[in-house]
Amino acid sequence: MRLVLATRNDHKVAELARLLPGVALAGLPVGVVLPPEDGTTFAANALVKARAAAGALDAPAIADDSGIEADALGGAPGVRSARFAGPDASDADNLARLRSEAPAGSGLLYVCVMAYAAPDGEERTFTGTCAGTLATEARGSGGFGYDPAFLPADVADGRTMAQLEPAEKDAISHRGHAARALLAWLEERRA
Repeated sequence: MRLVLATRNDHKVAELARLLPGVALAGLPVGVVLPPEDGTTFAANALVKARAAAGALDAPAIADDSGIEADALGGAPGVRSARFAGPDASDADNLARLRSEAPAGSGLLYVCVMAYAAPDGEERTFTGTCAGTLATEARGSGGFGYDPAFLPADVADGRTMAQLEPAEKDAISHRGHAARALLAWLEERRA
């Protein structure tokens, strides 16, 4: 199966290529303009991108929206995770703001919604989550975003998400859970 991946984020492209074996992912051509991610939910943001790519290219497309929810901040930054420290914030800026506003040890939840959209109007969403806590210090270089300060609940040895090997991260991550649900659905449709 061939799907268009509605992103220009190289980290997501590499991660989803690992998470969707047997699916040929085509990158988003430069000329395709994605709408702004101004929805109030991860599903709304993922669907608007998948719809835009499917419509522009007349091909099935997938997109995701993901972020982190901090218990201490009432679920923020949520859908604003990529812009938490401002519209042009870097990953380091966003992480610094989270660490300055939420106490170490407080609960975190990574959320990912993968959306599928086809030119014929068929749409589906798949949600994955990963629970954890905020580390006292950022550690590791293997992840991106908030990974250096995210201590996953499923890892007992105190490593952050950024310290895990890719296969370890894929097995427990929010994006991994959502991608496996999407893949199971795609395989069911082919059967």
